[in-house]
Amino acid sequence: MVSPERLAAFAAMSLLVIVIPGPSVLFVIGRALAHGRRTALATVVGNVIGSYLLVVAVALGVGSVVERSVTVYLAVKFAGAAYLVYLGVQALRHRKKLRAEQITAAGGGPARGDLRTVLDGILVGVTNPKGVVFFAAVLPQFVDHSAGRVPAQMLVLGLMPILIALVTDTLWGLTASAARAWFARSDRRLSLIGGAGGCTMIGLGVSVAVTGRAD
Repeated sequence: MVSPERLAAFAAMSLLVIVIPGPSVLFVIGRALAHGRRTALATVVGNVIGSYLLVVAVALGVGSVVERSVTVYLAVKFAGAAYLVYLGVQALRHRKKLRAEQITAAGGGPARGDLRTVLDGILVGVTNPKGVVFFAAVLPQFVDHSAGRVPAQMLVLGLMPILIALVTDTLWGLTASAARAWFARSDRRLSLIGGAGGCTMIGLGVSVAVTGRAD
């Protein structure tokens, strides 16, 4: 259905885009710093699910509507930005409770609901302006219209960046959570790193809101 050459070409293009840290990567790092490895990995899962929902939207023709409509595009962008700021504020507010969360997690209970964390990741992934533009503008260029079944081709091609992001985002999350583990040896340092994670998410939200397409 999709030639190996097109899959390889789109995978290479995806890798070039993904290696440049964007909202999803910075979000994973922020969650890792604020809440630890388990939350970071659940966030990665949610992020890739949200990103693939963008692929599905493009395959069904919804992506082109978002990409062409200034109003819809800005609504998606600002919704994602606002949610990132909200999560960052929450991380800052609860940074002094991180030690209690860590003890709870060590005792076998999740420091943060896994389902809630995955849903957070999905929302950020599906409202990621970088993802919206990439899938709406770049993905269709790699489709072979003469081969037919265009939506199915998009769904298959879309798996390439998802798999790449799953690997790279996981590595980012593990690296950031490892750094957090060192800070966790001190209550003060743990509070500081939790605050840094919150500030990262707030800064990311503001950045998403003020950059990118505005016309």
